[in-house]
Amino acid sequence: MSDTVLVLNSGSSSIKFGLFDISATEPGLVCKGLLDEHEARPRLVVRSPAGEDLFETRREAADADGGHLFADVLAFIEDRFGERSLRAVGHRVVHGGRDYSGPVVLSDAVTAKLEALTPLAPLHQPRCLAPVRTLAAIRPALTQIACFDTAFHHAIAPPASRFAIPRRFEERGIRRYGFHGLSFEYVAGRLAQIAPELIAKRSVIAHLGNGASLCALRDGRSIDTTMGLTPLDGLVMGTRCGTIDPGVLLYLQQHEKMSLEDVQHLLYHESGLFGVSGLSADMRTLLASSTEAAREAVDLFTFRAAQAIVMMATTLGGLDCLVFTGGIGEHAEEIRSAIGERLGWLGVRIDAAANEETRERISRDDSAVDVLVIPTNEELTIARHCAALIRGRDVT
Repeated sequence: MSDTVLVLNSGSSSIKFGLFDISATEPGLVCKGLLDEHEARPRLVVRSPAGEDLFETRREAADADGGHLFADVLAFIEDRFGERSLRAVGHRVVHGGRDYSGPVVLSDAVTAKLEALTPLAPLHQPRCLAPVRTLAAIRPALTQIACFDTAFHHAIAPPASRFAIPRRFEERGIRRYGFHGLSFEYVAGRLAQIAPELIAKRSVIAHLGNGASLCALRDGRSIDTTMGLTPLDGLVMGTRCGTIDPGVLLYLQQHEKMSLEDVQHLLYHESGLFGVSGLSADMRTLLASSTEAAREAVDLFTFRAAQAIVMMATTLGGLDCLVFTGGIGEHAEEIRSAIGERLGWLGVRIDAAANEETRERISRDDSAVDVLVIPTNEELTIARHCAALIRGRDVT
């Protein structure tokens, strides 16, 4: 019987999960799948690491609210691997605030503190924590562990961490936290493996997807990032605006008579690629479209990404390495090429053939900056943290 950890990664409409064997030093993926509670008939799909279907079930919509799909996942694990194999459930939690710089075992008190951070991530935090409450109700003795997207950036120091507002607000925790940390942590680790000569140099990781941000990396540590107090800041995203003049928000409230709730919905759900294109938040749809608005949305995305990469290079004092990751970064060769062209003045030279084939290294030999594509793996990062925490508890 192997010890296993179930990792849950909650998204906007579904929950990705992976079951990892933690008996060895490095967690190994046993199976993966999807919990989708928003279909007409909510479903659970379980697949092998190679993508072969292992199990699927559907529920009536009324059943999903009671945690039946989560019970189905647990039943599948127990049937395949034994009822005592599951040691813990690991959760991706977007915001850890000032208090959490690493993984933590969840209790009612800890969960309540994390729920209090919801105003800082209103789109994400409730979705991350809902499964915690559900699993606690159906399996109260099961250990649950939170791993935070903010933790990798926890040591970012002033001036990079600071807003130019009265200091009393910083003392209350109003500062730049940064997100996508689980992804950046994984990619930094892979970079150290595949190009150890680069890890001590000046690197920028571009996590480009429906949510998007950059991380300035030196010696494997985050020293700056584009997201701030909330996941709204920084790059243009699928439906989020990224950096915006604060005066726009004041204008919308004072002159357009929009409520706080209306402005929040606009910034999180109606902006970004979707808002500019008027067509879609999906980069694949925009790249396939011949409309001028779609082209303008893509152009703004690459313009702002290149601008922000230069901003990260300013923090680093130069740029030696650029890494693309995330759904867009890993799969959209056109976006990588366009960003590379905008950074040509920095000596970035992308090899067209290598880029088209999405090779690991896509820069030309004469490029002053090494450019790589490294697929991310947030679930494995969470499994590693959970395994380390469990082993530490077993020792003590």
